[in-house]
Amino acid sequence: MTYFRSLPDIEYPNITDNGAALDAYQTFKNIFMRGKIRDDLQNIFTIFNKYSIKDGERPDQIAEKFYGDPALDWVVRITANIINLQDEFPLSTQLLYDYCVNKYGLENINNVRFWQTTEVRDEAKRLILPAGLEVDKDFTIPNPRDELQDLNPVIAVSNFEYERMKNDDKREIYILKEQYLGQFLSDMEDLTTYGFSSEYIDERMIRTTTDIFF
Repeated sequence: MTYFRSLPDIEYPNITDNGAALDAYQTFKNIFMRGKIRDDLQNIFTIFNKYSIKDGERPDQIAEKFYGDPALDWVVRITANIINLQDEFPLSTQLLYDYCVNKYGLENINNVRFWQTTEVRDEAKRLILPAGLEVDKDFTIPNPRDELQDLNPVIAVSNFEYERMKNDDKREIYILKEQYLGQFLSDMEDLTTYGFSSEYIDERMIRTTTDIFF
C-alpha cells in the first residue's frame, strides 16, 4: 500500500472564473492528513530498530529490506520522522559533492570553515578534552603528559567536511520492527478515516463547501 493510496479523498467544487460554483466536483487526495506514530509508543525504543542509512540508499530500498515491500517507504519516513525528504534524508556521496560545488564553488569547497578540537586524554586515559568543540586555530591546553609544553589539539574542518558531517548525522534513524507493522497500518487506517460531520459522504470521503473560497 502506497502512502497516497492510504489517504482519504476530498471533493472540491468546480469554480468558474467569476467564482461561481458548478454542480460538478473534483476528487483529490487529502494531503493535509498525515499519519504519525501513536504518542504512547514514540518513546518505547524496543519496537524500533536503530539503522544507519547506507550511501545512496533510498527509503523504498529500506522498506524492501525491512518489510519486503518497497511501496511501504512512507512507513520508513513516518517512523523516522522524515517530513522533507530533500532536507532530512542523507545525500549520496556524489550528490553531496555536487551540492557542495553548487553552494561553495569548486575553488572554495576545501576552504577551512572552522577549527575543532581532537580528543585528549592523560596517561590514565582520563578524558581531558573532548573532540568536536569549535575553537580558534591557536587554541592550546597544558599538555597532561608534559607540564613544560602546551598542546594545540586542533584540526581544520573544510566546507565539504562540514557538509559531510551534517549529512552523516541524518543517517541514524529508527525503523519500526516488522512485527509491529500490522498495528501501525491499522492505526493509520483509523487516522485516515473520516468521522461524521456536515461534510461527510463516507468514511473515506468528505465534500467541501464553497465557503472556503470566499
